[in-house]
Formats: sequence, C-alpha cells, structure tokens
Amino acid sequence: MAEENLPQEHQYSDEELQYVYENRRYVGTKETVGFVLWDAAQSLNINMYSTRFITNIVKIDLGYQTIAKAINSVWDIVNDIFTAAIVEKTRTRWGKFRPYLLALAVPGMLLTLAYWFMPLYVGGKAANSVGKFIIYLLLEILKEGVGTFQGISRTGLLATITPHPVDRTRLITIANFASGTFGEKLPEQIMTVILDLIDNKKISTKKFSIESQFLVSFVGMGTFCTVLASAMSMWFFMNSKERIMQSIKTPSVWESLKSIANNKPVLLITLSDFLSSFAIGGSKSDYYIDVLHFASMTMLAGIPAAPISPISYSYVPWFRRHFSSRLLYIVSHYINNFLLIFVFLFGCIGFNPKTFKGGLYRKRLPMFFAMAIWEVIWTLFYGLRSVIGTELYNEGMDYCEWKNGFRTEAMTSVAKGLAAKVSGSVSGVISTALKKFIGYDQNAYTEGVEQPDYVKFYLFAMFTIVPSVTGALGIVPMLFYDLNGKKKELMYAELLERRKKAAAVASGGDSAAMQAYAEEQIHSKQQ
Repeated sequence: MAEENLPQEHQYSDEELQYVYENRRYVGTKETVGFVLWDAAQSLNINMYSTRFITNIVKIDLGYQTIAKAINSVWDIVNDIFTAAIVEKTRTRWGKFRPYLLALAVPGMLLTLAYWFMPLYVGGKAANSVGKFIIYLLLEILKEGVGTFQGISRTGLLATITPHPVDRTRLITIANFASGTFGEKLPEQIMTVILDLIDNKKISTKKFSIESQFLVSFVGMGTFCTVLASAMSMWFFMNSKERIMQSIKTPSVWESLKSIANNKPVLLITLSDFLSSFAIGGSKSDYYIDVLHFASMTMLAGIPAAPISPISYSYVPWFRRHFSSRLLYIVSHYINNFLLIFVFLFGCIGFNPKTFKGGLYRKRLPMFFAMAIWEVIWTLFYGLRSVIGTELYNEGMDYCEWKNGFRTEAMTSVAKGLAAKVSGSVSGVISTALKKFIGYDQNAYTEGVEQPDYVKFYLFAMFTIVPSVTGALGIVPMLFYDLNGKKKELMYAELLERRKKAAAVASGGDSAAMQAYAEEQIHSKQQ
C-alpha cells in the first residue's frame, strides 16, 4: 500500500505522537471485572473433549462426521456473509454489538445444552443411524448460526469498548492473566481426571458400566459449564458500554468490502490465518488417551510451566514497546509448532517403522519430560500470544477508521474469519477423514480395547509433526506487516483529534451538524 494514500491531516511533534503509549483509562472497575468474567466464560467449558464426545460417546460415524463438517462449512461461509451485513447496518442506543449479545445469550445456552444432552435422546442408535446424523447436523447448523452473531459481536465489542490502545491492552492482559491464574482450564482439568479414573478402571463399575460413567460425566460437566458461563457473560453484557462512536451513515456492503481491500494490516493477518489453518492433524488429547491412556498428562506436564503462565503477562508491555508487532506475532504464534517437531523426533527414538513397535512416544515417563519442556518454553510466550493477536486485529480496525472515516468491525471480522474457516474446514474434513482412513476404532475407548500399533503411531504423528509442517506457511504474510513505530503513533494521534471533534459535535446535540461531520469524514477518506 502506497504511503501517499494514507491520511495526512497535519504534522505532529514527537511529544504528540507519544499518545499511543499514554496510560489513559476509560473502562471503570465494575466493567473491568465484568470483562474479566466474560473472558473467563469463553474458556469455561470442556470443548477440548468435544470431538471425543461426538466420536466415542454419541458415536456419530466418522464418515458421517466428515459429511457434517463439509455441509456445515458451506453453511458457515454463507451464514457469515449475510450476518456480517446485518450487524454492520445496526445502529441502536445500546450500541452496534451489545443488542445481539444480549438477545442471543439464552438461545445460545439452550442450543449448547441440547448438544450435551444428545446421548440422552439419541443414545442406543447405531453409529450410522440417519436419524441420529440429522439431529447432530441440525444442532451444528443452528449453533453455527447463533454462534456467528455472537462471535462477530464479541469481536466488535472488544474493538469498541475503549478508544485507547493502552486501555485496550490493559483489559486484555488483565483478563487473560486472571483467567490463567484463577482456573481458566479448571473444568477441563476436572474432566481430565474423571476420564482417567474411568479409563483406568479406578471407579467401581458394579452399578454402572464404563460407557454409562463416561456419559454421565460428559452430560454433567457440559451442563454445568454451559449454565455458569452463560450467566457470567450475561452479567457483563448488561454492564458493558461501547465507547467508539460509529459513523451515522452506515457503509454499504461495497464500501465495507472496499475498506477491507485497502486495509493492509488486516489483509496480512487474514492471509496468515488462512495459510495457518491449512494445518492438518489430530489432537493432543487423542494421543494422551488412546496411546498413553493418561489424559492427566496434560495437567502433569503443565505443572512446571504453571508459575510461568501468569508471569508471562508481566513483560507483554515491555515486548510491545521494544519489538515490532510483526516479530512478536510470528514468535508467539509459531514457537509451539517449532517445538513439536523436536517432540516428534524425541518420541521416534527406538521406533521400528516396519513393525510400528517400540518408540519413546508410547512410554509415559520419557514423554512426560519431553512434554514438560515443551510446555515450559511455550508458556514463556503464552501471555504475548494471548494479547498480540487480538491487539493486531484491533489496530487494523483503528487503521480502517483512520483511512476511511468509518469502522467495519462486522464485515472485517467475518472476512478475516471466513478465510481461516475455509482453509480450516478443508483441513478439518481431511483430518476427520484421515482418522477413519488410518483405521481408528470408535468403540475401543468405551470397551477398554487397545488401538492397533500403527494407529497409535499415526495419532502421535498427527498431533506433532503433521500440523507443524502443514501450518508453517502462515509465517510468510506477517513478514510484510508494517504498522509499527511512527506510523502507528501518527495514526492514534490523528484518531484522538478526530474523535474529540466528533464527540464535541455529538454533545452539542446538533444532529444535522453531526450528520454533516460524519459524511464529510467518509467523503474525504474516499478521495
């Protein structure tokens, strides 16, 4: 993007350009607490076991799952486009995004409960039952429809809750720090222990079969997490506020699309997400459960890294001041995949590729040390990863306002998410089909039967080396990200001045003047 196309209202002194680093606060204590609760609610779930729930408890045939993923992927794309157009046109006295979050909180909760209750009303049907498949598919489609409105609105609210980048970084950092310190993963950890106890027959099975114990555990934990997370989110929605004024004239669909096309920061992030989402592979929980029969490895291997997680947030501001966003994004997002290559090589020591026998990857103690080291190094960048991705997107939205005179959070978030969803859907379909292709036995888990040796190796490879290699292309676009230094400082200095003018017009109650001001901004930025 040529620099001459950027808005240049007047020259700013170095002192004025330090606006981006000033510690200004707009969000009060009550709203900050609500934001922390809302952020915690996003991870108050057992979603890491959702695939196991569908595959081994509800027992939807893997072939049917592949079909459902393909259908839902197409619906996801269509749904995203018209949902973004609706949200982009929204203007209410409650804001642009809050109305959807408030209105869909209860329906979203009920749909999620219906998902976790599936074993109760489709249990006993064959894995390839068409009726069971249709119910599962309809739930996925409905959840996706409601989830799109919620997802777009969540992203938009975060971008408009405060006009200052430091205040926004403060909110994100506090929320992520609190979640990581005070039990962000507690539901998953509790579920992990329960699954291990059942899997290793440490719970009496005189009254209930192993399958029944798994069923009760999933339904119970899924219900508890859904209700609690919904209540926490609703409280925040009731007490939140959007502080960045939207232009009175709503941009057309063409203007929204055009604003995305000329938004270099968002385009680069979108392309990076698109390429990264082509990563094909399996899950860590599949490896821990089906190969090591030790789901609690995810907790034990994380113990050495636990003290580092909250500390990792403390040096995020320092990183932000001394290193470019480009470098921070690449390091924090791809260190994980880089380290997993070495985990794979370590696990393959002693492995016989002809017989699929041997290999350290099948032994708990060696893999505990390997995974613990991986966790420690990766956690050093945990705070940075939690903050930098969101902040880069929010900077991209501010860049849109700076360049065009209006904001298009809904359409931009959809375009960004759509690219990742298209590639992610392709890789998801392939990953599910690949699991069936390697001969994964869906009944082995609930029947206490071992997976074949070759399946165990493939599950290990699909968790480590395969996604590391297939997702590495996402690094390339971020090498060209340049919204740093003086350019970013100039943007925020000019935005501050422009927003002050808009606020002054609005506070004067002169709607005609406000309309003229908004149209002037849009017209000037389109020239």
